[in-house]
Amino acid sequence: MTAGAQDNGKVAVVTGGGSGLGRAGALALLGAGWSVVVAGRRKDALEETVALAESALPAGAGPGRVTAVPTDIRHPDEVAALFAAVVRQFGRVDLLFNNAGAATARRPITEVPFEDWTRVMDTTVTGTFLCAQEAFRTMRAQSPTGGRIINNGAPSAHSPRPNSIAYTTAKHAVLGLTRALSLDGRPYGIACGQIDVGNVAPVDGSPQPPAMQADRTMAVEATIPVERFTDALLLMASMPLDANVQFLTVLPTTMPFIGRG
Repeated sequence: MTAGAQDNGKVAVVTGGGSGLGRAGALALLGAGWSVVVAGRRKDALEETVALAESALPAGAGPGRVTAVPTDIRHPDEVAALFAAVVRQFGRVDLLFNNAGAATARRPITEVPFEDWTRVMDTTVTGTFLCAQEAFRTMRAQSPTGGRIINNGAPSAHSPRPNSIAYTTAKHAVLGLTRALSLDGRPYGIACGQIDVGNVAPVDGSPQPPAMQADRTMAVEATIPVERFTDALLLMASMPLDANVQFLTVLPTTMPFIGRG
């Protein structure tokens, strides 16, 4: 986190903010001067993110810069309540980082339980849509109008791994959402882009597990530190609304993505 960051007057909502890339993104945005609302299903994890953020803020940075709103993004009423709470506290929404999603163990399509398919679709697709819908409504109605939505995609939004039917399908749907939002947001100054993140090193320092390759062999792939992701996210978030990073892929140089198949 940037040690001397001051409030820039902008407000960001980060879903899945209790861990992983959501937490890292929330802390980076806060360090860049944003006020941040973290949302997710696990209240204790969200409160841990808030505590980490508050401990990193410089003295005199201002109270109330970061807050948590427990939310299950699969439910329209909870998503509506989330954005209503943000507007009550901060008055507007300038950025939605649509990060929350779900994954399952990789299995051949013939062995995928329906419950796994439904959980991935409900969270990654429906949840992303519901949050984008409420953000769009808020950004269109506020004064001045406009804002930015950044969807967390994946390399699998473009090229799948073996045995990842649910995850790959969901991320392709997010890609479609990104494109449709970009088009529909033009009249209102609402920009939408997507960040596709490759292998990020585990934050706990544990070794990277092997991954199945296109030829069904297993290999340990290269990783990048989480700061490469947050640098990319901040680049997208910092653009004025007359410019948009439509798609940004950040991954280890040697990670098999181009030519994955």
